[in-house]
Amino acid sequence: MQTNLAPEYKNTADGQAAEAILRKCVHCGFCTATCPTYQLLGDELDGPRGRIYLMKQVLEGVAPTRKTQLHLDRCLTCRNCETTCPSGVDYGHLVDIGRKLVDAKVERPVGERALRWALKEGLTSPLFAPAMKMGQLVRGLLPQALKNKVPAPQNAGAWPTRTHARKVLMLAGCVQPAMMPNINSATARVLDAAGIQTVIAPQAGCCGAVKFHLNDHEGGKAQMRANIDAWWPHVQAASPDATNTVEAIIMNASGCGVTVKEYGHTLQDDPLYAAKAARISELTKDLSELLPELVATLRSVRPELVEGLTQKAPKLAFHPPCTLQHGQQLRGGVEKHLGELGFDVKISTNEAHLCCGSAGTYSVLNPDIAYQLRDRKLGNLSEMQPEVIVSANIGCITHLQSGTATPVRHWVEVLDEALGW
Repeated sequence: MQTNLAPEYKNTADGQAAEAILRKCVHCGFCTATCPTYQLLGDELDGPRGRIYLMKQVLEGVAPTRKTQLHLDRCLTCRNCETTCPSGVDYGHLVDIGRKLVDAKVERPVGERALRWALKEGLTSPLFAPAMKMGQLVRGLLPQALKNKVPAPQNAGAWPTRTHARKVLMLAGCVQPAMMPNINSATARVLDAAGIQTVIAPQAGCCGAVKFHLNDHEGGKAQMRANIDAWWPHVQAASPDATNTVEAIIMNASGCGVTVKEYGHTLQDDPLYAAKAARISELTKDLSELLPELVATLRSVRPELVEGLTQKAPKLAFHPPCTLQHGQQLRGGVEKHLGELGFDVKISTNEAHLCCGSAGTYSVLNPDIAYQLRDRKLGNLSEMQPEVIVSANIGCITHLQSGTATPVRHWVEVLDEALGW
């Protein structure tokens, strides 16, 4: 796609990055066929190709409008289009740039600004945990829309106390410890069973995704730098055999995982953090990437596990989050390796590639679309008649659970429970 950048963007980092991405697009429209919002709304401007045209116009000097902003807002940033695109268009980074440029020129109504501010500041605040606890105390009295965002209180269980020579860092996350603390403790217990110690740097907080995707790029980058500072002593130990050295940084929320894996890209122009950010991204792995090794170890040390699971494991349906299958390009691993342990786990043969509608803060900002996608996803999952639906991202888990009585859990919680502590 040929572009002619307006003078105000021609010599800027955003303009040059966007132009390089736009030039890869060949207008083929393959992306449209797999875009969730186009599937629902049938509007070319609510598909990747249409949004690319809108962003191209802005970069070439056309004044954006509220309509431009609306079509970009409706994008889930699920990145399904990237998986489909034969030309390798980096749409996810392009839409981040496009939203930033449009928001700089189109003022939002007061109500929208207030809600977006509350989300980016509230979800990442230390006050989120006590607020969630209070919400859980009165959960039964809450209106349904708010109740959907407040899961029932959860017992996290015990954190393992053994030490191991092998260590990994884990990001606790901003909302996960308050909403579903068992995901983190289950991760630590499963890794402990495989001889790996889980370390959490207390100073590490939100991965930066919430603020960054709500167009507070500088606020998101500040959180990324804070995490790098918190992790760096564990990454750059004084010597290779130092006791605090970690071999990887593990993410059990795929939304955080795709963000941290892109720290190197996001901070590439930061002279103080570019090299460190690239190293952090290099070390970051989704928890599912450890599954082949975990399976081998567990089958070795717990040979009775596989036989027992084959007899008693619940029937599982796996929903792969977009941030896992499209953002990180990790597909097939969870269901394959859990199956090797004896779990009966299936993935839907119908629209498994489509977003469930959670998409970070999207379900709050665009509830009508989000709930349509949720119900569509649950309809496809229910056809497999699972006893438990499993996923790999807290946003998907919370969103899906709001529409079904079938338990929705992180796959590591189900594995942890099967180990029979």
